Amino acid sequence: MSTLAKPNHIGRKISRIRELRDMKQEALAQALGTNQQAISAIENSETIDEEKLKAIAEVLGVSVEGIKNFSEEAVLNIIGNTINNHDNASSFNYGCTFNPLDKVVELYERLVLAEKEKVEYLEKLLKGK
Repeated sequence: MSTLAKPNHIGRKISRIRELRDMKQEALAQALGTNQQAISAIENSETIDEEKLKAIAEVLGVSVEGIKNFSEEAVLNIIGNTINNHDNASSFNYGCTFNPLDKVVELYERLVLAEKEKVEYLEKLLKGK
């Protein structure tokens, strides 16, 4: 079945992007201030209003257009084209297309930001008591 024949199921695309980001529904729900059941309902919906889609895109770290145009086939093609096997099934010659140190810095910055948000949330909870 070609991509053109498949319906543009936004919920399924959100689900796959979330899974590729190794994020659970509970984590997405917490970031959006909702519950896991609401995320499940969103991922089962064929359409989603723009406001929710913007919030979800921001949490997932992608653009709204990135969600709307997401194609699993394209992802698999990218992965397939980055592996040079040369008929040797026992080894992969993987050439990075990015600087690994940049990725470490990016992940570190995301971790620091997440820790700051956690501290702010906990401080807010303490002030509420």
